[in-house]
Amino acid sequence: MSVQSAAADVDVDLRQLFASLARNWLRILIVALAVTGLAFALAWLATPQYKAETKLLIETRESVFTRPDGTSNDSEKPILDEQGVASQVEVISSTDILKQVAAKLNLSKLPEFDEAAKMSALSRLLVIVGLKSDPNEIAPEECVLKKMREKLNVYSVEKSRVIVIEFSSEDPRLAADIPNAIANTYISVQGNAKLESNAAATDWLAPEIADLSKRVKDAEAKVADFRAQSDLLMGGNNAVLATQQLSELSTELSRVRANRAAAEATADSVRKALQSGGSLDAVPEVLNSDLIQRLRERQVELRANIADLSTTLLDNHPRIRALKSQLADLDGQIRNEAQKIMKGLATQAQTAQARENQLLGDVNTLKAASARAGEQQVELDALQRDANAQRQLLESYMTRYREASSRSDRNYLPVDARIFSRAVVPSEPYFPKIVPIVGAAFVASLLLMAVATLLRELFSGRAMRPATGARFGRIEQVEMPVARAEPALVDAGLTRHRSTEPEAGPEAVDAADATDGDTGQQASTLGEIDIEKAAEKLIASGTARAIFVSPEGDEAAASAVLVAREVSDAGLRVLLLDLTASGAASRPMLDSGLFPGITDLLASEAQFSDVIHADLYSDCHVIPVGTADPARAMRAADRLPIIMQSLTTAYDLVVVECGPADAQGIGRLVGEGTEVFLSMLEADDEVTQAAVKLIENGYPELTLVTPLGHEAPGTPVPGRRTAA
Repeated sequence: MSVQSAAADVDVDLRQLFASLARNWLRILIVALAVTGLAFALAWLATPQYKAETKLLIETRESVFTRPDGTSNDSEKPILDEQGVASQVEVISSTDILKQVAAKLNLSKLPEFDEAAKMSALSRLLVIVGLKSDPNEIAPEECVLKKMREKLNVYSVEKSRVIVIEFSSEDPRLAADIPNAIANTYISVQGNAKLESNAAATDWLAPEIADLSKRVKDAEAKVADFRAQSDLLMGGNNAVLATQQLSELSTELSRVRANRAAAEATADSVRKALQSGGSLDAVPEVLNSDLIQRLRERQVELRANIADLSTTLLDNHPRIRALKSQLADLDGQIRNEAQKIMKGLATQAQTAQARENQLLGDVNTLKAASARAGEQQVELDALQRDANAQRQLLESYMTRYREASSRSDRNYLPVDARIFSRAVVPSEPYFPKIVPIVGAAFVASLLLMAVATLLRELFSGRAMRPATGARFGRIEQVEMPVARAEPALVDAGLTRHRSTEPEAGPEAVDAADATDGDTGQQASTLGEIDIEKAAEKLIASGTARAIFVSPEGDEAAASAVLVAREVSDAGLRVLLLDLTASGAASRPMLDSGLFPGITDLLASEAQFSDVIHADLYSDCHVIPVGTADPARAMRAADRLPIIMQSLTTAYDLVVVECGPADAQGIGRLVGEGTEVFLSMLEADDEVTQAAVKLIENGYPELTLVTPLGHEAPGTPVPGRRTAA
């Protein structure tokens, strides 16, 4: 097609959208006030509910008894974690505790907890028809527990060991008494559990202590007997005597070996000095000898005298020779004394060697004795450990027995929780809060009504406007097509060629204009198709819009109706839009012209759901002309592209009957996937001129269709009046 659609180029007109709130303010306010009044009445008539709460603190247990096999006489370890607190929440809301509270407060006699006594007429009716269980068939105790659980809320405060017991009731005093009674009962149950635990502990510990005392005595006797039989003597530092002696002998052996080595080394050095004739002054043992020291002093003195006399006497002088002779004797005496020292050192080394051999034998003997003592010590230590373990366990049992016995005798029962905040009688009900409820109802109803009004305005299309740059102009006023009288049939030389072959498609319209200077008449040759071929063409091409122009008036409008029904019978969703002035297309489908239609939609007096109706003879839907003022409706003709876009989105095919409209009149109805048909009854000059004008104004693919020869539909389908 040469004419393109601009129906999608639309925007939301916010001014028009929110202006609908001002136009409908009275209805919004009336509905809001009605809802507010209803909420006020319900809140005023509702039974007041009072709520109170009691708080418990879960504390650490004083003692936990552990048996030899690792099990505990208590069910849990000290309660300090979230899991432990959660388990106590379940204990507090348990059936046993609630039963005790219900019996103590005699709740079964109160009407609030007797469902059968306060049944409404509706509830009794539901019981009669079997839609609700009969409260009289339920035990009173179960009814009370059910009501208590509905009104009771027990929870733990996050990241703490605090448990809150919350209860609501119609009676403010009862709302405070029940959580306090539940807390007291829980404390009592915990105390009784402690008492039973203490009694069980003393009963179990008494025979265990007697048996354990005998076992401790036997174990200690085994230790003493083994020590006596093994002759394990203990030395210093709590060590076995054989091991201690072995350590001492090893130390002595090391010392003797060191002395022997030192004596042998010294004797060897003296021997080498004597054999080489060297000086003996380098040997410490020689210098340490008193005799050698005196001889050395005499030797020094003689050398000094010889030196003094040599200044006045010659070397052969008898005196000098006598002194030198004495000096030589002293050297011999020193060497003789050094040999004696060497022999003494050798003797000392031999003595040390003998001592070393003796100590080595003793050490080997003590090694064997120490090994035997070590094995015996291991067995002794095992017996000692067993005896110590038995004694420690005995002492532990005796300590716990004394603790349990003392708690039982003095009635001292440390429990795991304490009440630090008791419930007080509430002075004001927590429900209903009339002012918040009424205020919330008023605000919520205002918002809902405002949203509903905005959505209604948006979906009706009244809040849409052409977007900037759209290709269709805003038209202030457009007149609806006018019904024409019975057309005069003029023979204009038109020849019809009806297609009869099944494989032939729709024939093109060929126009050949010839102008006569005198008459100014045209001659053209056109071809047309029947209703079936037109429907087949629309189905095969997937056309979204079919625009029908009927130059001959209302009778030719039957083509649009017949084509719409034919396509609908093929299974497609089809809607016919009647834009004729007289409603010629929609009246045969609805049998009345009083239904709201396109004029009502354009005049903002109806919505889509109000103007779409069902055909009496097919599954096709139809939008009639409507009952609104045509002049007022056509002032909003610029909304037709928006309406067409919405309809083509919802339906597979939209058929529009435009009556004797021209190319300008149908310009705002066409779009992508649009086929234009010219409906004709007789091939007269008027039809030919209308076809030529449409071709010249941008619709060269115009198709002629005739309703002649098509069979009329049967009886209407019952119950079809409005679109689903």
